[in-house]
Amino acid sequence: MQTQTQTQQQPAATAAMSSSRQRRPDQEAAAKATEDISHQFFDAGKPPPFRIGDIRAAIPAHCWRKSPWRSLSFVARDVVVVAALAVAAAAVDRWAVWPLYWAAQGTMFWALFVLGHDCGHGSFSDNATLNSVVGHLLHSFILVPYHGWYITEKVYRQLEQRTKKLRFTPPFPLLAFPVYLVCIPLYRSPGKSGSHFLPSSDLFSPKEHGDVMVSTTCWSIMFASLIGMACVFGPLQVLKIYGIPYLVFVMWLDLVTYLHHHGHQDLPWYRGEEWSYLRGGLTTIDRDYGWINKIHHDIGTHVIHHLFPQIPHYHLVEATKAARPVLGRYYREPEKSGPLPLHLFGVLLRSLRMDHFVSDHGDVVYYQTDHTLNAAGNWAEADKLK
Repeated sequence: MQTQTQTQQQPAATAAMSSSRQRRPDQEAAAKATEDISHQFFDAGKPPPFRIGDIRAAIPAHCWRKSPWRSLSFVARDVVVVAALAVAAAAVDRWAVWPLYWAAQGTMFWALFVLGHDCGHGSFSDNATLNSVVGHLLHSFILVPYHGWYITEKVYRQLEQRTKKLRFTPPFPLLAFPVYLVCIPLYRSPGKSGSHFLPSSDLFSPKEHGDVMVSTTCWSIMFASLIGMACVFGPLQVLKIYGIPYLVFVMWLDLVTYLHHHGHQDLPWYRGEEWSYLRGGLTTIDRDYGWINKIHHDIGTHVIHHLFPQIPHYHLVEATKAARPVLGRYYREPEKSGPLPLHLFGVLLRSLRMDHFVSDHGDVVYYQTDHTLNAAGNWAEADKLK
């Protein structure tokens, strides 16, 4: 009797399994459609389902280790290249060669800035004195006040939280840094005034006065050296060797800074309780610079640098790859570049047409377009609808 019952149940079980196999593709397709819909309606303004500790745990331990000798080797390499380019250009001294020199040397000035930037974040080495010495030398050479630069970053972040409309129209994105330094009273946060070069400025705390004095002294020595060289070799020669590459460097600095914080359709701004260190860091964007990635010391890996500035630049690529599974869609995959990052100029122009201001209403806001700024307003609206 039992055997007969089992025999009768086997065909029924087989039929059920067959029916289950037939339904499974439909169920999988429905599940995938649901997943696609949730993926399509991803809200970048919502709090991420992970903590900064989760990202930190995903990054290999060796990525946090700093090698002063390795860092110094990059400094030595860049300084040798800068000197070799200047000597070669001066020796050839033909107008057909100068534009190539200006582009190459301006790029190398930017590379020196990135290394000095590492010094300021303490990712150059664990030795604070070494960081300070190298940072002052590198920054002063490219006329950037080493200590004042990091105050500039703090003030800029304060301004972002208080500004109703942020207008980015040419030539501001390409000349923002020198304008910011020269126009001392114009771009300060409420309650702040003074110069980046004066220790008595209320931009600095009393304990920072000594650092500012050293920074201003180093900057002044470099500036005086340029004036002295202009008297000896002539202003035109100094302009060709140093002045124009400096302007190229400034444009690189402002272009890179702009593109790491603009040019994407789902970059939220947070105010009040909505803001956190993690959510603020996740609103930055990585960029691919092609062949220039290595020259710029992989500064295009900006998200992880923003979250963990203590990581040396030579570990940022590996750290980014390790963190991607945790970040998910909160990481915006950069568009792949050709040998030269020409695609970024299209990103810049589109952003300048569309990303004009953020509203002063709401705690999670996005860039909006002011169609009165230029005749490209209709194009911008069309781009948004695509």
